[in-house]
Amino acid sequence: MQSTKISFKQFIQFFITAVKGKEQDLTAISIRRAIFMLSIPMILEMLMESIFALVDILYVSKVSVNAVATIGLTESVITLVYAVAIGLSMAATAIVARRVGEKDLGGASQAAVQVIILGIAVATIVSIFGILYAKEILALMGAQPDLIAEGHGYTQWLLGGNVTIMLLFLINAIFRGAGNASVAMWTLILSNGLNIILDPMFIFGFGPIPAYGVEGAAIATNIGRGTAVLFQLAILFYGYSKIKVRVKDIVIRTAVMFNLIKVSLGGIGQFLIGTSSWVFLMRIMSEFGSEVLAGYTIAIRVMMFTIMPAWGMSNAAATLVGQNLGAKQPDRAEKSVWKTSKFNAIFMGIVSIIYLLFAPQIITLFNTNPEVVQNGSLCLRIIASGYIFFGYGMVVIQSFNGAGDTKTPTYINFVCFWLFQLPFAYLFAITLEFGPVGVFSAITFAEILVAIIGIIWFKKGTWKTVQV
Repeated sequence: MQSTKISFKQFIQFFITAVKGKEQDLTAISIRRAIFMLSIPMILEMLMESIFALVDILYVSKVSVNAVATIGLTESVITLVYAVAIGLSMAATAIVARRVGEKDLGGASQAAVQVIILGIAVATIVSIFGILYAKEILALMGAQPDLIAEGHGYTQWLLGGNVTIMLLFLINAIFRGAGNASVAMWTLILSNGLNIILDPMFIFGFGPIPAYGVEGAAIATNIGRGTAVLFQLAILFYGYSKIKVRVKDIVIRTAVMFNLIKVSLGGIGQFLIGTSSWVFLMRIMSEFGSEVLAGYTIAIRVMMFTIMPAWGMSNAAATLVGQNLGAKQPDRAEKSVWKTSKFNAIFMGIVSIIYLLFAPQIITLFNTNPEVVQNGSLCLRIIASGYIFFGYGMVVIQSFNGAGDTKTPTYINFVCFWLFQLPFAYLFAITLEFGPVGVFSAITFAEILVAIIGIIWFKKGTWKTVQV
């Protein structure tokens, strides 16, 4: 009994230490503790992002149907920005982690500066087009004139201020690579906390602030994320992170920049392959009516809440791989991946049991339409049946990225999603007339295939030789 209390106290102490972000050498402490110290803040960071996404759409849905549609269309366009940001962030995490593992903090700082310069350059181009051609962009996406009239201000603000999204992604990736996951977490808490407070003020009006409608959501987002970026930059320049940037570091270093671009291309490819496959799956699902589509959408949103913590653990594995490779400890890097995979699989296995047992009750919380509940429950149960594989696959794929090998996951995604998942979904759902079950099964089998191929390829060990 006494040992249980001590164990619980130790857990609380480690949790507080992880959230506070006390600096530790992740290549020297026990692997289990290193995973814990990185995973906790990363999981909390991801959960905060999920909460804000739901709160944001909840506020906007009270404005009008056009307002919600505007967000959907604009986010479809800004996916391209996310693709570049995620690709660059993968490269940033891999290279910064490697330099920190090598104890080359100067090199890590140089890489951080080049990432920020690249991000600003890309964001500036997007901003110009977003500000000048917001109406045309919405029209190109198929928006009706009344939607364009009501929503173009939102598109203008969000695309025009996309530098805040870009830098928030990239600087947090730098912090994660350095092992300062708690700084990334507190940045997201600041950003999304401000967004949640400011959203209703700018959407519906508050005191001297007029009601901007859907445009107010974008204004609030820019203020919240912009404030968080200033917080990030203050930390980079003034301390509380292993990575410290000085004024003299702010120069373009072409060799470092081209290395970042080379590594990031695979990450961009991974994201585009994944998102495009989901777009095609949504197109297939739309063949079966709005109730089926609604059930599918709700089920996916529910699953995102459990996938986010799993992503947190996967990101922890990526950082540990990068730092341990930099410290010339490839075996420790590999052990970190297998331990993290096991913890992730256990977590996903517990979640899958909950989904398998209580899927109808969970979907009913969001919609009581019998057909929506039936299809949402079916989706939840079929996809959850492969969750253990999903847990392993996520960690292994992110570990390749952490090593700087972004090409291998791109090839795996291409084979599993484009060459397998999409043809399988169309064949079983449409041609063989299995309906939605064909799509749900295609998602599950594709994720199982990702895990199997990823594990086989990871065991080959070629990722240990990648130089970044």
